[in-house]
Amino acid sequence: MMIKNHKDIVDLIQNDDMMIEILNIVKSLKLSDCWICAGIIRNKIWDALHGFEEPTEITDVDVVYFNLTYIDEEIDKSIEERLYSVNPNINWSVKNQARMHRRNGDHPYKSTEDAVSKFPETATAIAVRLNDENNIDLLTPYGIEDLVNLIVRPTKHFIQNNFIKAEIYEDRLHKKNWEVRWHKLNIMHMT
Repeated sequence: MMIKNHKDIVDLIQNDDMMIEILNIVKSLKLSDCWICAGIIRNKIWDALHGFEEPTEITDVDVVYFNLTYIDEEIDKSIEERLYSVNPNINWSVKNQARMHRRNGDHPYKSTEDAVSKFPETATAIAVRLNDENNIDLLTPYGIEDLVNLIVRPTKHFIQNNFIKAEIYEDRLHKKNWEVRWHKLNIMHMT
């Protein structure tokens, strides 16, 4: 399957009943600046580009939102509980990006888009949501070129920062071992 642009990605997601169910569940939360992001989307695209008949198992669904008023991690846990009550078969992971800069050693994030731009890899820096008209919005702070061309490279944020970010990036590559599943990937290393 060819995926070349935003429309192709939107079409791929729209034709996946599970993805639409997930997007509807997350939309029903009515959280501010709320998206699903990262692996679930990246894997779907990589699977399609590799021509896989069987999709890669969904290990978790990352739900990100931005709310400066309520930043306690316990709120995220209660949102996860709500999600589990709707669909207990999904491993939900909810993170308010208004507090995640602390864990990541960054300056405070300004929005979910700002937080997604701080993800380690350009191919993972992607998010989707259903908007008020039930259309799919894409959030791609680095574009989709690396993702659809099967290139794994660090984001500008990881390149511009200190040695610790390079270690985190390389450690993720080692642990994820993506090239075993997706053999067409071109992985760029920092070290």
